[in-house]
Amino acid sequence: KVGLVSGICMIVGTIIGSGIFVSPKSVLANVEAVGPCLTIWAACGVLATLGALCFAELGTMITKSGGEYPYLMEAFGPIPAFLFSWTSLLVTKPSSFAIICLSFAEYASAPFYPGCDPPQVVIKCLAAAAIVVITIVNSLSVKLGSYLQNFLTAAKMIIVTIIIVSGIVLLAKGKTENFKDSFKDSKISVSSISLAFYNGLWAYDGWNQLNYITEELKNPYRNLPLSIIIGIPLVTVCYVLINISYFTVMTSTELLQSQAVAVTFGDRVLYPASWIVPLFVVFSTLGSANGTCFTAGRLVYVAGREGHMLKVLSYISVKHLTPAPAIIFYGAIAIIYIIPGDIDTLINYFSFAVWIFYGLTVLALIVMRFTRKELRRPIRIPIIIPVIVTLVSILLVLAPIISAPELAYLYCILFILSGLIVYVLFVHLKFNWPQKISKPMTMHLQMLLEVVPEEEVTQ
Repeated sequence: KVGLVSGICMIVGTIIGSGIFVSPKSVLANVEAVGPCLTIWAACGVLATLGALCFAELGTMITKSGGEYPYLMEAFGPIPAFLFSWTSLLVTKPSSFAIICLSFAEYASAPFYPGCDPPQVVIKCLAAAAIVVITIVNSLSVKLGSYLQNFLTAAKMIIVTIIIVSGIVLLAKGKTENFKDSFKDSKISVSSISLAFYNGLWAYDGWNQLNYITEELKNPYRNLPLSIIIGIPLVTVCYVLINISYFTVMTSTELLQSQAVAVTFGDRVLYPASWIVPLFVVFSTLGSANGTCFTAGRLVYVAGREGHMLKVLSYISVKHLTPAPAIIFYGAIAIIYIIPGDIDTLINYFSFAVWIFYGLTVLALIVMRFTRKELRRPIRIPIIIPVIVTLVSILLVLAPIISAPELAYLYCILFILSGLIVYVLFVHLKFNWPQKISKPMTMHLQMLLEVVPEEEVTQ
């Protein structure tokens, strides 16, 4: 039931979260000049578009939901696919969902505590409430979740438009002094550029989200590539223009010192209507959280369908036709991540794990060009594109380890590899006591949520 407009909104709405409004300074901090900073933002958009084109070929060749999971399964077998689902389901996806909702809670509660930081208990309770509401909405209806995404995407595009138009007006009035000698005093090295890319690409994260719901797209052969070709370049143009707008009112030093760049911009340009910025950042973070929940719940469902998670997670609601158990499981794990004090550091250390699997997935495209020639390919991109994306993925994985080696990266790799033990015991050797233990829960869920296996829905 997801059409072209909803597909574009899913991509734009998931990519544009709180990052571009709150902290684009991480890219600037690595290159230390306006010119290289804007170049990096544009280059990150190009890379995200190339990666998404690779995923468009994969998504129209293997029309299964679950993002990278079915592609890794087809190309390399169950072990890499299981390790991807193991890492995504327990760490990267729910912790990202939790952090987005925590960002929403901070902005939503800030007006009620002028002059001081909101209490942590308020922020965490509000974030948990947001997770519960978004989980319920996406469990009840695919259309409702899709409509909510469309509305929130429209809301965040309003603030994006306000910032961009304000910047263009200021440039037209001659506010160009911050762009003079824009490459002067820049710090250009392999390490600094890699880390700047790394931070910029986090703001673009979500470019592959539509592949998680391929089975729910109307006419995926047309709408998947079109949504990508329209959505990601649109985000790239917006990101570059937003950064240009920031630099019209702030020097590099002022931008680096700002705690929330968009709020500083609003205070200087939109006063006395500066309250618009935090309000629309709230809408933006909610939209990003809703898109993340909508798509990641499908990964849980697909992993359960393949026997890589509890069977009950592969069940579909008879009444609502949604993978309700998978979405509820995903929301519950995200709430657990809210309980610790600060998980921003955790997600930073695990972020390079995401690019391990991005690289592996694009490599899968190259491999299947030779091993699965019989598969129909409605879209066939030039082979040079996946080769470039694979090489960049290797660089992005190695860059933080080489430039700033820390034990945390080792811990991350060990966690990924620990999935091998789980795979051997519960998938390969088929220790089925977890399934037996979950049987009473399964029966209870079937009655409570009216969920059944997919094949029974079809019947």
